[in-house]
Amino acid sequence: MTANGEPIELTVNGRRHALQVPADAPLLAVLRNDLGLNGPKYGCGLGQCGACTVLVDGRAARACVMPVSGVAGRSVTTLEGLGSREAPHPVQRAFIEAQAAQCGYCLNGMIMSTVALLARNPAPTEAQVRDALSHNLCRCGTHLEILAAVGLAAKLLADAQEPLR
Repeated sequence: MTANGEPIELTVNGRRHALQVPADAPLLAVLRNDLGLNGPKYGCGLGQCGACTVLVDGRAARACVMPVSGVAGRSVTTLEGLGSREAPHPVQRAFIEAQAAQCGYCLNGMIMSTVALLARNPAPTEAQVRDALSHNLCRCGTHLEILAAVGLAAKLLADAQEPLR
C-alpha cells in the first residue's frame, strides 16, 4: 500500500494488478505469494545469486531486494511471461534443446538475464555472454551448456527475426 493506503499498481506479464501489500515488501515475495508466480526463485535474499531475476521494463533486476513500490507503474516480466510449454520463448527453447540444466534452480536467472542480454545485443561474443551471466550463480556446473544455450538462442532469434519482448 502506498503511504495513503492506496493499492500499489503494477503490470506483471502484461496483466495489471492493484495490490494491497506493504510498499516495502520485496517484489519476489509479492510475485510468488500474492500472484502465484514461481519462476523467480528465492536464492540468497541479497541480490547476489540471480535466482530471483525478473525483467523490469526489459532490464534484468533482482526481485529479492527490490521493494514492490519500486516497480509501481512499471512493466515486470517473469519466466512465466516469456512463453508457455506449448510455445516456449526462443531463449527457453534454446535452454531446453541445449540441456542447460541440472538441478534447474539457477535457470530462471540465467534465462531472464539472457533475454535481457539478447534484447540489447542480439549477437554477443562469448566474453560478453560470460560477463552478462557472471552475476548468476550455478552450483551444478552446467556453465558450458548454458553458454551453448545462449549461442543457440541468439541463432534462433536471428533465424526467426523475432523481436524479444
